[in-house]
Amino acid sequence: MTKALIVFGGWEKHDPQGVALLFEKQLQAKSVEVTISNTFESLKELDLKRFDLILPVWTLDTIDPSYVEPLLEAVRSGVGLAGNHGIIDSFRHEAEFHLMLGGQWVTHFEFAVTTHQIYMDGAASPITEGLPTITVTTEQYYVLVDPANTTLATMRVAGDISMPVAWTKQYGSGRVFYCSLGHSVDILEQPDILTLVTRGMLWAAGHGEN
Repeated sequence: MTKALIVFGGWEKHDPQGVALLFEKQLQAKSVEVTISNTFESLKELDLKRFDLILPVWTLDTIDPSYVEPLLEAVRSGVGLAGNHGIIDSFRHEAEFHLMLGGQWVTHFEFAVTTHQIYMDGAASPITEGLPTITVTTEQYYVLVDPANTTLATMRVAGDISMPVAWTKQYGSGRVFYCSLGHSVDILEQPDILTLVTRGMLWAAGHGEN
């Protein structure tokens, strides 16, 4: 059976527990065995390499490097990692963590919630296959991205500049998926967004041939 570890915490306005429980529900519906933790200690205390997927649901926090290294080593060895929204704005001084994730947060574009479109105009992928353009009212994350990423979905900022919203990348032997959507549970619960993120989690876990 596929096994996943969700580690949640940080800024409460992103409702990390609510997001963690939503992800747990989605994964369990796909027959994934889920372990949930709300402490960094689990990154040291648990054998991370026995999981197929790790989901850090964390925002606006710092972390001791001693907790980061076991996570990096697990992903290098082949464990998948999937992240969304605020994780890209966590652990800002841990450069290797952000290299693994594929980017780092810069700002909320125009510092406002806006209604905009998410285009499935990146590389062909089973994660985005068949999904329509998504219209969503939420923050637009302006991010620095690794050129090694495979962009899956984008939005337009500052007129017609294409900004990645979802991507995959390889870190060692591990698959990594990230999506910048997810400021709150209600955003993630929108059907097409939930499909995108759930597929991304399963892809990172190595489900099927995806």
